[in-house]
Amino acid sequence: MSDLSPSPAAEPGVSAPSSRPALEALPGRLSDLLGLPIRRLLPRAGRRLVGPWCFLDSYGPLGFISGKPMDVAPHPHIGLQTVSWLLEGEVVHNDSLGFRGAGGPGVLNLMTAGLGIAHSEETPSANSGRLRGLQLWVALPEAHRGTPPSFEQHRDLPVLALDGGSVTIVMGSLSDRRSPGRAFSPMVGADVAIGAGRRLQLPLDPEWEHALVPLGGRARAEGQDLAIETLYYLGTGRREIVLEAPDEPARLLLIGGAPFGETVLMWWNFVARSSDEILAAREDWETGRRFGTVAAYAGERLAAPPFVARPVTRP
Repeated sequence: MSDLSPSPAAEPGVSAPSSRPALEALPGRLSDLLGLPIRRLLPRAGRRLVGPWCFLDSYGPLGFISGKPMDVAPHPHIGLQTVSWLLEGEVVHNDSLGFRGAGGPGVLNLMTAGLGIAHSEETPSANSGRLRGLQLWVALPEAHRGTPPSFEQHRDLPVLALDGGSVTIVMGSLSDRRSPGRAFSPMVGADVAIGAGRRLQLPLDPEWEHALVPLGGRARAEGQDLAIETLYYLGTGRREIVLEAPDEPARLLLIGGAPFGETVLMWWNFVARSSDEILAAREDWETGRRFGTVAAYAGERLAAPPFVARPVTRP
């Protein structure tokens, strides 16, 4: 997806992991895309990254009988990976490399932008009339920002069975399970399911920082009810967290990873290191260079919004 409400100037994303366990609640910020509710969970004031994860939107749920609630025209990306994870419905990915990925629940669509790629996302004409999903971005570390662009789709993801529920490993690794999606940093992205009336001990790497986002049902952690569509930052130093679903099944997203250790500069759909890099990418998109054409999309591409190159204060 495209960041549809960028600020005119780039915003620095600073890696600022807590040095101890935490349970910090950051409610999602609600916006709207042509009737599709979207909640921005990352980046937020005071919490720009969790490991290498630098962007997280939750969209839906939405029921519809006609039209195309997801219709994001071709747009460019650099310096990141997009991780698309659907909870309900269908979305079709098309990109400038010619790849087409028809995604649904349980299917990982993973696009590595690297030096530059363009893609579109839209609801197919044959659909279930439901839409709900998650769009995440992973910042590429400096050593891999020049990686050639690519697209992967994975329909068979590893599942970690635990007492009280199960965990689907979407990206990275958890315990002894690893996603087939190509990762460039130590990380985890996982879909956690807890049975009704059950407790689940979720293993964590104490050297990493983590966050949880409740997606459905009623979940509790450390005696606290967890609100839907809220990001709970867990800090570092945890070997596990005990989650409960007191009276109905619950579902949560887990993200985390080794503290990123690099400050990124984010604007529109670009994760960069300098304003000059953003200016060059914007000019390349506007003049038809670098990113290619999404030939499978029937319509106009997105125009780049105005960009103001302002001095950036770095830590």
